[in-house]
Amino acid sequence: MTQTTLPIALIQHQDAGSVEDNLDATTKAVAAAAAVGARLVVLAELHTGPYFCQTEDLATFDRAETIPGPTSERLAAIARENEVVLVGSLFERRAPGLYHNTAVVYETDGQQVGNYRKMHIPDDPGYYEKYYFTPGDTGFVPIDTSVGRLGVLVCWDQWYPEAARIMALSGAEVLIYPTAIGWDPQDTPEEQSRQREAWITVQRGHAVANNLPVIACNRVGHEPDPSGHSPGATFWGHSFVAGPQGEFLAQASQDQPEILTASLDRGRTEAVRRQWPFLRDRRIDAYAPILKRYIDPD
Repeated sequence: MTQTTLPIALIQHQDAGSVEDNLDATTKAVAAAAAVGARLVVLAELHTGPYFCQTEDLATFDRAETIPGPTSERLAAIARENEVVLVGSLFERRAPGLYHNTAVVYETDGQQVGNYRKMHIPDDPGYYEKYYFTPGDTGFVPIDTSVGRLGVLVCWDQWYPEAARIMALSGAEVLIYPTAIGWDPQDTPEEQSRQREAWITVQRGHAVANNLPVIACNRVGHEPDPSGHSPGATFWGHSFVAGPQGEFLAQASQDQPEILTASLDRGRTEAVRRQWPFLRDRRIDAYAPILKRYIDPD
Protein backbone atom coordinates (compact mmCIF):
# COMPACT_ATOMS: atom_id res chain seq x y z
CA MET A 1 0.00 0.00 0.00
CA THR A 2 1.34 3.43 -0.94
CA GLN A 3 2.03 5.68 2.03
CA THR A 4 -0.59 8.43 2.11
CA THR A 5 1.82 11.07 3.38
CA LEU A 6 5.35 12.04 2.37
CA PRO A 7 7.65 13.35 5.13
CA ILE A 8 10.05 15.94 3.72
CA ALA A 9 12.84 18.20 4.94
CA LEU A 10 14.40 21.41 3.63
CA ILE A 11 17.95 22.28 4.67
CA GLN A 12 18.02 26.08 4.96
CA HIS A 13 21.70 26.69 4.35
CA GLN A 14 24.32 29.16 5.57
CA ASP A 15 27.72 29.16 3.90
CA ALA A 16 30.26 27.45 6.16
CA GLY A 17 33.35 28.53 4.21
CA SER A 18 35.06 25.71 2.32
CA VAL A 19 33.49 23.05 0.15
CA GLU A 20 34.43 20.43 2.70
CA ASP A 21 32.91 22.37 5.59
CA ASN A 22 29.70 22.90 3.65
CA LEU A 23 29.46 19.23 2.71
CA ASP A 24 30.13 18.24 6.32
CA ALA A 25 27.27 20.51 7.40
CA THR A 26 25.04 19.00 4.70
CA THR A 27 25.95 15.47 5.80
CA LYS A 28 24.95 16.20 9.39
CA ALA A 29 21.75 18.03 8.42
CA VAL A 30 20.54 15.29 6.08
CA ALA A 31 21.27 12.65 8.71
CA ALA A 32 19.27 14.66 11.26
CA ALA A 33 16.38 15.02 8.80
CA ALA A 34 16.39 11.30 8.06
CA ALA A 35 16.44 10.53 11.78
CA VAL A 36 13.07 12.26 12.20
CA GLY A 37 11.59 10.39 9.24
CA ALA A 38 12.17 12.56 6.16
CA ARG A 39 12.11 10.58 2.93
CA LEU A 40 12.70 13.55 0.59
CA VAL A 41 15.37 16.12 1.45
CA VAL A 42 15.94 19.34 -0.50
CA LEU A 43 19.12 21.42 -0.35
CA ALA A 44 19.49 25.11 -1.20
CA GLU A 45 20.96 26.45 -4.44
CA LEU A 46 24.76 26.16 -4.83
CA HIS A 47 25.08 24.97 -1.26
CA THR A 48 28.74 23.86 -1.42
CA GLY A 49 30.12 27.39 -1.12
CA PRO A 50 29.29 31.08 -1.14
CA TYR A 51 26.92 32.52 -3.69
CA PHE A 52 29.76 33.47 -6.02
CA CYS A 53 27.68 35.31 -8.63
CA GLN A 54 27.96 38.61 -6.74
CA THR A 55 31.00 39.35 -8.95
CA GLU A 56 32.39 38.35 -12.34
CA ASP A 57 35.70 36.57 -11.84
CA LEU A 58 37.37 34.14 -14.26
CA ALA A 59 39.00 32.23 -11.41
CA THR A 60 35.56 31.32 -10.06
CA PHE A 61 35.06 28.88 -12.94
CA ASP A 62 37.55 26.64 -11.14
CA ARG A 63 34.77 25.92 -8.64
CA ALA A 64 32.80 24.01 -11.27
CA GLU A 65 32.83 20.20 -11.39
CA THR A 66 31.74 17.53 -13.80
CA ILE A 67 28.72 15.40 -12.99
CA PRO A 68 29.55 12.78 -11.89
CA GLY A 69 32.45 14.26 -9.97
CA PRO A 70 33.75 14.52 -6.41
CA THR A 71 30.87 16.56 -4.99
CA SER A 72 28.11 14.71 -6.81
CA GLU A 73 29.59 11.43 -5.57
CA ARG A 74 29.51 12.81 -2.03
CA LEU A 75 25.84 13.75 -2.42
CA ALA A 76 25.10 10.29 -3.78
CA ALA A 77 26.72 8.77 -0.69
CA ILE A 78 24.70 11.03 1.61
CA ALA A 79 21.47 9.90 -0.06
CA ARG A 80 22.49 6.23 0.12
CA GLU A 81 23.68 6.33 3.74
CA ASN A 82 20.44 7.98 4.90
CA GLU A 83 18.10 6.17 2.48
CA VAL A 84 16.49 9.41 1.31
CA VAL A 85 15.73 10.93 -2.06
CA LEU A 86 18.04 13.94 -2.18
CA VAL A 87 17.80 17.09 -4.34
CA GLY A 88 21.14 18.94 -4.53
CA SER A 89 22.51 21.88 -6.51
CA LEU A 90 25.87 22.10 -8.27
CA PHE A 91 27.99 24.37 -10.48
CA GLU A 92 28.37 21.97 -13.40
CA ARG A 93 31.32 21.92 -15.79
CA ARG A 94 29.77 20.23 -18.79
CA ALA A 95 32.64 20.86 -21.22
CA PRO A 96 35.48 23.39 -21.56
CA GLY A 97 33.83 26.80 -21.49
CA LEU A 98 30.33 25.35 -20.95
CA TYR A 99 28.87 25.59 -17.45
CA HIS A 100 25.42 25.17 -15.93
CA ASN A 101 23.57 25.78 -12.67
CA THR A 102 22.35 22.23 -12.22
CA ALA A 103 20.05 20.47 -9.77
CA VAL A 104 20.70 16.76 -9.29
CA VAL A 105 18.38 14.13 -7.83
CA TYR A 106 19.59 10.97 -6.08
CA GLU A 107 17.59 7.91 -5.14
CA THR A 108 17.68 6.19 -1.78
CA ASP A 109 20.38 3.84 -3.10
CA GLY A 110 22.57 6.75 -4.22
CA GLN A 111 21.86 6.41 -7.91
CA GLN A 112 21.42 9.66 -9.83
CA VAL A 113 17.96 9.49 -11.36
CA GLY A 114 17.84 12.88 -13.04
CA ASN A 115 19.11 16.40 -13.34
CA TYR A 116 17.70 19.78 -14.25
CA ARG A 117 19.76 22.62 -15.71
CA LYS A 118 18.45 26.04 -14.73
CA MET A 119 16.53 27.47 -17.67
CA HIS A 120 16.01 31.12 -16.67
CA ILE A 121 19.31 32.89 -15.94
CA PRO A 122 19.26 36.31 -14.23
CA ASP A 123 21.70 39.16 -14.70
CA ASP A 124 21.17 41.79 -12.04
CA PRO A 125 23.43 43.69 -9.63
CA GLY A 126 24.78 41.05 -7.26
CA TYR A 127 23.33 38.22 -9.35
CA TYR A 128 25.62 38.03 -12.39
CA GLU A 129 24.60 34.53 -13.37
CA LYS A 130 24.72 35.03 -17.15
CA TYR A 131 28.49 35.40 -16.82
CA TYR A 132 28.76 31.89 -15.40
CA PHE A 133 25.82 29.80 -16.56
CA THR A 134 24.62 28.66 -19.97
CA PRO A 135 20.81 28.45 -20.06
CA GLY A 136 19.62 24.91 -19.48
CA ASP A 137 18.58 22.51 -22.21
CA THR A 138 16.81 19.84 -20.17
CA GLY A 139 13.39 21.43 -20.56
CA PHE A 140 10.73 21.25 -17.88
CA VAL A 141 10.60 17.49 -17.41
CA PRO A 142 9.70 15.93 -14.04
CA ILE A 143 12.05 13.39 -12.49
CA ASP A 144 10.60 10.06 -11.38
CA THR A 145 11.70 8.82 -7.96
CA SER A 146 10.54 6.34 -5.33
CA VAL A 147 8.77 9.17 -3.50
CA GLY A 148 6.98 10.52 -6.57
CA ARG A 149 7.43 12.59 -9.71
CA LEU A 150 9.41 15.71 -8.82
CA GLY A 151 9.11 18.98 -10.74
CA VAL A 152 12.59 20.31 -9.98
CA LEU A 153 13.33 23.92 -10.98
CA VAL A 154 15.94 26.39 -9.67
CA CYS A 155 15.63 29.86 -8.09
CA TRP A 156 14.99 32.41 -10.89
CA ASP A 157 12.65 29.85 -12.50
CA GLN A 158 10.29 30.50 -9.59
CA TRP A 159 9.09 33.77 -11.16
CA TYR A 160 7.82 32.07 -14.32
CA PRO A 161 4.34 30.52 -14.29
CA GLU A 162 5.07 28.84 -17.63
CA ALA A 163 7.74 26.62 -16.06
CA ALA A 164 5.48 25.56 -13.20
CA ARG A 165 2.58 24.91 -15.57
CA ILE A 166 4.59 22.72 -17.93
CA MET A 167 5.87 20.70 -15.00
CA ALA A 168 2.28 20.26 -13.80
CA LEU A 169 1.04 19.28 -17.25
CA SER A 170 3.87 16.74 -17.41
CA GLY A 171 2.65 15.02 -14.29
CA ALA A 172 4.80 16.59 -11.55
CA GLU A 173 3.43 15.82 -8.10
CA VAL A 174 5.37 18.59 -6.35
CA LEU A 175 7.29 21.69 -7.46
CA ILE A 176 10.76 22.09 -5.92
CA TYR A 177 12.86 25.28 -6.01
CA PRO A 178 16.41 25.23 -4.58
CA THR A 179 17.07 28.93 -4.10
CA ALA A 180 19.63 31.64 -3.31
CA ILE A 181 17.80 34.92 -2.95
CA GLY A 182 18.24 37.85 -0.61
CA TRP A 183 18.26 41.57 -0.05
CA ASP A 184 20.58 44.36 -0.98
CA PRO A 185 21.43 45.64 2.53
CA GLN A 186 21.09 49.21 1.18
CA ASP A 187 17.38 48.75 0.43
CA THR A 188 14.88 50.14 2.90
CA PRO A 189 13.13 47.71 5.26
CA GLU A 190 9.91 48.41 3.35
CA GLU A 191 11.49 47.45 0.02
CA GLN A 192 13.06 44.36 1.53
CA SER A 193 9.70 43.26 2.88
CA ARG A 194 8.00 43.82 -0.48
CA GLN A 195 10.59 41.73 -2.27
CA ARG A 196 10.36 38.84 0.15
CA GLU A 197 6.57 38.85 0.11
CA ALA A 198 6.55 38.93 -3.70
CA TRP A 199 8.85 35.88 -3.74
CA ILE A 200 6.58 33.98 -1.39
CA THR A 201 3.37 35.08 -3.11
CA VAL A 202 4.35 34.11 -6.64
CA GLN A 203 5.29 30.60 -5.55
CA ARG A 204 2.10 30.18 -3.54
CA GLY A 205 0.38 31.26 -6.76
CA HIS A 206 2.06 28.39 -8.63
CA ALA A 207 0.75 26.04 -5.96
CA VAL A 208 -2.79 27.38 -6.35
CA ALA A 209 -2.84 27.56 -10.15
CA ASN A 210 -1.52 24.02 -10.52
CA ASN A 211 -2.98 22.48 -7.34
CA LEU A 212 0.47 21.22 -6.39
CA PRO A 213 2.56 21.49 -3.23
CA VAL A 214 5.58 23.79 -3.55
CA ILE A 215 8.92 23.42 -1.78
CA ALA A 216 11.19 26.50 -1.71
CA CYS A 217 14.57 26.00 0.01
CA ASN A 218 16.64 29.17 0.44
CA ARG A 219 20.02 30.27 1.82
CA VAL A 220 20.41 32.43 4.90
CA GLY A 221 23.03 34.78 6.30
CA HIS A 222 25.13 37.68 5.06
CA GLU A 223 27.77 37.08 2.39
CA PRO A 224 30.20 39.92 1.56
CA ASP A 225 30.94 41.01 -1.99
CA PRO A 226 34.47 39.67 -2.67
CA SER A 227 35.20 42.69 -4.88
CA GLY A 228 34.27 45.18 -2.16
CA HIS A 229 32.18 47.17 -4.65
CA SER A 230 28.92 46.58 -2.78
CA PRO A 231 27.82 45.80 0.77
CA GLY A 232 27.18 42.19 -0.23
CA ALA A 233 23.98 40.18 0.01
CA THR A 234 21.87 39.16 2.96
CA PHE A 235 19.94 36.01 2.08
CA TRP A 236 16.50 36.16 3.58
CA GLY A 237 15.83 32.53 4.46
CA HIS A 238 12.08 32.01 4.88
CA SER A 239 12.23 28.60 3.22
CA PHE A 240 8.70 27.26 3.10
CA VAL A 241 6.36 24.50 2.01
CA ALA A 242 2.94 25.33 0.58
CA GLY A 243 0.07 22.98 -0.09
CA PRO A 244 -1.98 22.74 -3.32
CA GLN A 245 -4.24 25.63 -2.29
CA GLY A 246 -1.26 27.81 -1.38
CA GLU A 247 -1.65 27.13 2.33
CA PHE A 248 1.52 27.23 4.42
CA LEU A 249 2.54 23.82 5.71
CA ALA A 250 5.85 25.00 7.18
CA GLN A 251 8.00 28.15 7.25
CA ALA A 252 11.60 28.69 8.35
CA SER A 253 13.19 31.67 10.04
CA GLN A 254 14.68 34.73 8.40
CA ASP A 255 18.19 34.54 9.83
CA GLN A 256 19.10 31.03 11.01
CA PRO A 257 20.19 27.82 9.28
CA GLU A 258 17.42 25.33 9.89
CA ILE A 259 16.04 21.89 9.12
CA LEU A 260 12.45 22.56 8.13
CA THR A 261 10.16 19.53 8.11
CA ALA A 262 6.68 19.00 6.76
CA SER A 263 4.40 16.23 5.57
CA LEU A 264 2.74 16.22 2.15
CA ASP A 265 -0.68 14.63 1.71
CA ARG A 266 -0.35 12.53 -1.43
CA GLY A 267 -4.07 12.58 -2.19
CA ARG A 268 -4.69 16.29 -1.76
CA THR A 269 -3.88 17.35 -5.35
CA GLU A 270 -6.54 14.98 -6.67
CA ALA A 271 -9.09 16.23 -4.17
CA VAL A 272 -8.39 19.90 -4.87
CA ARG A 273 -8.44 19.44 -8.65
CA ARG A 274 -11.89 17.92 -8.40
CA GLN A 275 -13.08 21.12 -6.73
CA TRP A 276 -10.98 23.55 -8.77
CA PRO A 277 -10.55 21.93 -12.21
CA PHE A 278 -8.14 24.50 -13.62
CA LEU A 279 -6.47 22.02 -15.95
CA ARG A 280 -9.85 20.92 -17.32
CA ASP A 281 -10.91 24.46 -18.16
CA ARG A 282 -7.72 25.60 -19.89
CA ARG A 283 -8.38 27.13 -23.33
CA ILE A 284 -5.44 25.58 -25.14
CA ASP A 285 -6.96 26.69 -28.46
CA ALA A 286 -6.41 30.34 -27.48
CA TYR A 287 -2.93 30.32 -25.98
CA ALA A 288 -0.71 30.52 -29.07
CA PRO A 289 0.29 34.16 -28.37
CA ILE A 290 2.13 33.04 -25.22
CA LEU A 291 4.95 31.86 -27.47
CA LYS A 292 5.67 35.44 -28.55
CA ARG A 293 8.25 37.59 -26.74
CA TYR A 294 5.78 40.46 -26.60
CA ILE A 295 2.38 41.15 -28.15
CA ASP A 296 2.42 44.58 -29.76
CA PRO A 297 -0.77 46.53 -29.04
CA ASP A 298 -1.03 47.55 -32.70
